[in-house]
Amino acid sequence: MKIAIIGTRGIPNHYGGFEQFAEYVSVGLVNKGHEVTVYNSHTHPFKEDNFKGVNIIHCKDWEEKIGTSGQFIYDLNCILDTRKRNFDIILQLGYTSSSIWSRFFPKNAILTTNMDGLEWKRTKYSSKVQAFLKYAEKLAVKHSDHLISDSIGIQEYIETKYNVNSTYIPYGATIFNSPDLQEIKNYNLEAYNYDLLIARLEPENSIEIILDGVSKATNSRTFLVIGKHETKYGLYLKEKFKNCQKIVFLGGIYNQNTLNNLRYFSNIYFHGHTVGGTNPSLLEAMASSSLICANDNIFNEAILENDAYYFKTENDVTHILNNKISKESNSFTNNNLNKIKLKYAWETIIDAYENHFKTILQPSLKITKLF
Repeated sequence: MKIAIIGTRGIPNHYGGFEQFAEYVSVGLVNKGHEVTVYNSHTHPFKEDNFKGVNIIHCKDWEEKIGTSGQFIYDLNCILDTRKRNFDIILQLGYTSSSIWSRFFPKNAILTTNMDGLEWKRTKYSSKVQAFLKYAEKLAVKHSDHLISDSIGIQEYIETKYNVNSTYIPYGATIFNSPDLQEIKNYNLEAYNYDLLIARLEPENSIEIILDGVSKATNSRTFLVIGKHETKYGLYLKEKFKNCQKIVFLGGIYNQNTLNNLRYFSNIYFHGHTVGGTNPSLLEAMASSSLICANDNIFNEAILENDAYYFKTENDVTHILNNKISKESNSFTNNNLNKIKLKYAWETIIDAYENHFKTILQPSLKITKLF
């Protein structure tokens, strides 16, 4: 099969999220014998035309010069280039800045779209931007030949909202099995004697609720907040909690090995995401043997099931922290590791995408569903 992947800044991954997904899936499909092309921004640091057998096409991207509107131009440039190629399938990752150009996709290629999360719910967006994102979502559903949902919650939402079926294929993760105590000693930390939150510092990630709960708890463990805080909301949080000595804002950390070690040696890992999808950072926490306390919503529960603590309010967070929960005597971590091995391993995800592509090219094929 000749497959194109659009909707990311490109590979190899330097950004996270869909870029990490594109790298794993494209290389995995090439190793299975398929011809795969990934579209890269011309600003991406990787300048070669091939990465581990994946064809790379560099397209002009004006985002660094003109801001967000540059994303729309970049997506248009990528879509127009697909018209020059003879792709069997185009995998579109997300729809935010691409679905308005749907009419320009080549007619001879099958378009399948990974719908991501409920982007229009993000509180960082103004009401006008949220309205546009709802419109973009509607366009993606209307103009895609097939849809992929990376969580059961998103799949149910699409079916309820648009009366359209989508294929459920979650995100993937790799088991972290090489812990190194020196990594956390670099931050003057002791194993299992700190709690942790890793997220974009945005309201829909429950940051303030979690930190309100931490500030009221009677335990004295350090609470690390990892995420870029040079934003209006980040600065607000730092100011609000400046007198709570146990809350430490470390800023953004982008080294994956460091993050995995910080997760592995934490006592409780807090995951406050509320806006849909199989969140990559949650799977990475599970794969790093984290003991997880998650926001109580359908997206997190579909993944963690009964193998996590849950919170809705700051009082829930305080109660959990005051309960002297110990990671070292908890079965949740092993149960979640088994989920990664059985359901969320990248090998399984790549197989599921290959099956999806085969069935949309040849609907008569009978292939065992993996999810």
